Amino acid sequence: MNYTIHQLQIFLKVVQTKSITKASEELFMTQPAVSIQLKNLQDQFEIPLTEVISRQLYITDFGMEIAQIAERVIQELDNITYKTQAYQGILTGRLSISSASTGKYVIPYFLSGFMEMHTGIDLVLDVTNKTRVIESLKNNEIDFAMVSVVPDKLAVEEEVLIENKLYLVGNQDFRDEKKPLIYREEGSATRMAMEKYFEEHQGKRRKRMELTSNEAVKQAVIAGLGYSIMPMIGIHNELVSNQLYVLDSPDLPIKTEWRLIWLKGKKLSPISQAYLEFIRSEKQHILENNFNWYLNH
Repeated sequence: MNYTIHQLQIFLKVVQTKSITKASEELFMTQPAVSIQLKNLQDQFEIPLTEVISRQLYITDFGMEIAQIAERVIQELDNITYKTQAYQGILTGRLSISSASTGKYVIPYFLSGFMEMHTGIDLVLDVTNKTRVIESLKNNEIDFAMVSVVPDKLAVEEEVLIENKLYLVGNQDFRDEKKPLIYREEGSATRMAMEKYFEEHQGKRRKRMELTSNEAVKQAVIAGLGYSIMPMIGIHNELVSNQLYVLDSPDLPIKTEWRLIWLKGKKLSPISQAYLEFIRSEKQHILENNFNWYLNH
């Protein structure tokens, strides 16, 4: 056997994306280069790692077994580097976090001080929908996920950051019942909270509009297209400028908590461990300096 670490890294990315095209994009390589390295790795085994059916790439059972081993190998190699740097008093490497879209109003404040302290760390922050966040966590593609609702049927550990408060908002200080409700996409934690609220208080009503990001919903409400239940933390400037108004509605706000979660039992890298320690020691200071307006609302 004469495979290389680079080949294993490429194979892992193909397994994660289930596509040579997507793998090449994420690795900043050409498709032919990825295909050649994949073929060179395959040549080391008599059993197929992948197969193509109707132009769709599939990973074989054997390929999945090899991918799991390769992931452990690469993680241990990274740990050698991290351990060496730790002995030298230096933290370098990558910190990878995936955040649900509304988390973008929170997570930067919990990162800036840490990144200033450790200039050798590269940050990869993916702000996406909740479904993709949980998928990345399940696949062990990231160090941490930031969510407002802990996923079902997934064993995780957590560090709570800040309360998440959801209010009914509109572009005027009274509600026009003729206007529709505007929902987030299927799978969004805000969408689920909003559906549950209106089912309990008004019964099911036809959804008139569905948008795929908190920012899109916010702009639609400002434009007068309808009303929505939204996280207070993402609309501060619009409330101050009277572009949005919080509307009185029974049993609001809905309260959850933004938290960092990671797979239970995951062996954290020195960078991940250092970040957790930073969060735990600096959390109160970060909240007081950046979120006083929100905590006192």
